[in-house]
Amino acid sequence: MLRQEPGSNGSSQRGAGEWALTRRAHAMTPGETKSPWKTVASKQVYDNPWIAVREDKVIRPDGEPGIYGVVHFKNIAVGILPIEGDHIYLVGQYRYPLEQYSWEIPEGGCAIGEEPFRAAQRELREETGLEAKHWRLLGEAYLSNSVADEYAVWFLASGLVPGERQPEGTEALEVRRLPLREALGMALGGQITDSLSLMAIMSYMLQRSADGSCTLQPTTTTHA
Repeated sequence: MLRQEPGSNGSSQRGAGEWALTRRAHAMTPGETKSPWKTVASKQVYDNPWIAVREDKVIRPDGEPGIYGVVHFKNIAVGILPIEGDHIYLVGQYRYPLEQYSWEIPEGGCAIGEEPFRAAQRELREETGLEAKHWRLLGEAYLSNSVADEYAVWFLASGLVPGERQPEGTEALEVRRLPLREALGMALGGQITDSLSLMAIMSYMLQRSADGSCTLQPTTTTHA
């Protein structure tokens, strides 16, 4: 798990890859660190402020030559699960790559040098107008590890205080407050398809079930 505690002073300068290495280092065995792939050459084929794409010439695990395209994400993805009793807040928006509307938890990007917790606070406020008194790190994952290194963390936010939304110019958002069980039904029924939202909802429900109580208790309280 991430070792950086929510509510810290934001001094960390680690990038996405370094957060991931911190999480995985204790779990790796010597056999797992040896790659069956050999990189012969590598070239960058595309770059913008958010992603970079490279194409590698490789020797595959079966010994045959091949190519491998890799998408590098320059930000950490952060997700926030805003819980109010037995209700949750979801955000709806049109997703350009898919050309379809999507209901999701509040999400955003965390740049190098920014704490994921601080980015989560900002995104929750911008997209919903909410601020949270209590925060808990729920999980972390790679979102598409066969072609990309995009790394995500997600938080539980509770003790919600309403405020004014401040969406970015790229965001035309709707906000819904609905029963948590309805959101779970949307996740199980295919109405929520965003991977980070699915993992956040499922991990919360599983941890709540394992905890045996109605709500998970926060591990950190902040008055940011």
